[in-house]
Amino acid sequence: PSLATGPIAADVPSREGTTMMHRLLSVTTNRLLACAAPRARGVGPHALSARGYAASAGKIPAAPMVYVAGEEMTRYTMELILDRWVRPHVDTSAWEFFDLRAKNRDDTSDQVLRDVIDAGARLKAIFKEPTITPTADQVKRLGLKKAWGSPNGAMRRGWNGITISRDTIHIDGVELGYKKPVFFERHAVGGEYSAGYKIVGRGKLTTTFVPEGETEPVVVDERDVVDNLNAVVTYHNPLDNVTQLARIFFGRCLDAGITPYVVTKKTVFKWQEPFWATMKSVFDAEFKQKFVDAKIIAPDAELVHLLSDAATMKLVVWTDGGFGMAAHNYDGDVLTDELAQVHMSPGFITSNLVGVDENGVLIKEFEASHGTVTDMDEARLRGEETSLNPLGMVEGLIGAMNHAADVHGGANRVLPYTAGLRATIHRLFREGRGTRDLCGPGGLT
Repeated sequence: PSLATGPIAADVPSREGTTMMHRLLSVTTNRLLACAAPRARGVGPHALSARGYAASAGKIPAAPMVYVAGEEMTRYTMELILDRWVRPHVDTSAWEFFDLRAKNRDDTSDQVLRDVIDAGARLKAIFKEPTITPTADQVKRLGLKKAWGSPNGAMRRGWNGITISRDTIHIDGVELGYKKPVFFERHAVGGEYSAGYKIVGRGKLTTTFVPEGETEPVVVDERDVVDNLNAVVTYHNPLDNVTQLARIFFGRCLDAGITPYVVTKKTVFKWQEPFWATMKSVFDAEFKQKFVDAKIIAPDAELVHLLSDAATMKLVVWTDGGFGMAAHNYDGDVLTDELAQVHMSPGFITSNLVGVDENGVLIKEFEASHGTVTDMDEARLRGEETSLNPLGMVEGLIGAMNHAADVHGGANRVLPYTAGLRATIHRLFREGRGTRDLCGPGGLT
């Protein structure tokens, strides 16, 4: 079954606008709907082919960006989206495509991942489909040489990750979880994700640090380990880029007119104090008066700190939305999972990595916040009907295309197309012609 079948192909009356933008959106909308009709030839879950990439007269020229193909159900779905909604309208010959399936990573000894990181650093705009980090079972089933590590972690390091922005997606006229936007900034580095560890027995544990340019170690911690079985874990949190994170976070909240909050557990984890102190310093010096002038906060208001325990409750009860949170890496990971559940599912949350190159130019990678949807892919391969909501992936593709146009030029042509794409999908959901997670059993495959 295709992503776009049945009533999605129906003719829809064009809506006349009074501005050039409205006319462009109307034309784009009708072209998208006409393109969505089922085709005789099938579209399989294969790697991206070369067809449709050549420049074509009359198409919108897309700005250069990196396109990272993944696997399973999301690969199949994105191929449908590219084939029916993008390629008929957009010349993607300036895009650089990479196959990041686990098998291709294995076949290239992960050279493909290194190539992705190099290309992303050069082009500054990346769209990534969901990928898998192979488990022991997948290593065996796919015949891999090893269990390759997370590509996301390598990208965050390679692009000097600052923050992972995760925001709610909203459709006018469709009730999800939060009524107004909720923004979240998750520190992209540090924490347990790059931790070193060792399983040890009884003894004495000493953690030391040797300052750069010196030879004398400084004792960070010393303790007796008395259990017969212990997990010793070491990790650190880089803090130099928290100032950049703060500017991104407060700037986005200011533009959207929403109230910012900073989340830590600094009352217990004293080492989290510098994160809060840096965020507050940037807010007070650069943003507080702007928030007051915009009437987002009162003149005597201060930046509010939330303990992570309290933040978990606020995410559940503040369903009116209209707020933003920023947190450390692990807290941000957990809290944005909760955010996704309150807002229906991870399919209605964006996930955008923001990094920076050596010259201070931002690198932005856009993806869905969900995985490859393995169970649905298995059902599809058994010949069963499937209905995967494409909204998170389409929002990621739109974000990457728009950012690429901002970096390399062409926004005057790309933005009307991406706005029309978004408007068309939203309208179909409102009309009951979306996927079954929102439209019920009568929704489309």
